[in-house]
Amino acid sequence: MNPQKIKGDAAERSAAQLLTDLLGLDPPARRKLGAGRTTAAGGDTGDIEGVPDHAIQIASWNDAAAAARTKPAEAEQQAQNLGVNHSATLVRFRGGKWVVVLTLAQWARYLKLIWRI
Repeated sequence: MNPQKIKGDAAERSAAQLLTDLLGLDPPARRKLGAGRTTAAGGDTGDIEGVPDHAIQIASWNDAAAAARTKPAEAEQQAQNLGVNHSATLVRFRGGKWVVVLTLAQWARYLKLIWRI
């Protein structure tokens, strides 16, 4: 099996467990199975399922900064493909530290929810 696929699958499992633990999800979040994780119309729908109303994108790249620049916009498209209101990207940096990365529009949606506007 491709070493990058093995690394990516492991990152997705790790992120799913982290989200489950932090959010107290029951049933737990889990990585989506199947190449491309596409809708019937052909659009990618993210890497993790089980986080309500969210498309979750996972990136564990050697160049984490590049992932942080590109993946949030992809997550936004995945939310549209999935028909949900929110998206987030979890990027694993060197040393295993996970960071949530959002576009400004994604962040603004969360603030509006918090502020109830």
